[in-house]
Amino acid sequence: MNNYETVFIVTPVLSDAQVKEVADKFQGVITENGGQIVNSEAWGLKKLAYPIQKKTTGFYFLIEFTGEGSIVNTLETQYRRDERIIRFLTFKQDKFAVEYSEKRRAKLSNKQEE
Repeated sequence: MNNYETVFIVTPVLSDAQVKEVADKFQGVITENGGQIVNSEAWGLKKLAYPIQKKTTGFYFLIEFTGEGSIVNTLETQYRRDERIIRFLTFKQDKFAVEYSEKRRAKLSNKQEE
């Protein structure tokens, strides 16, 4: 089992419920194909560095998951088929990236507890 991290940007013209539905859809794609969600974060509406499809903002999402290599192809195919996704990036984490992610999650949870 490999560790992966994917970030995708959803078009800003959707309502909050529709944006949540998109995020749930891709988490479902991961779990249906034998993956396990480690962490998911909604980063919210952010300004894009440059216009994409004449849009200057988008809803950012991060999903960390474990799974086999074939799951990435399935996930990225689903990203391409969904017109609500502006951009996406998925990469395999090495052991240092996994350690960093765990430290970052621990730091975020400590901040939320305060």
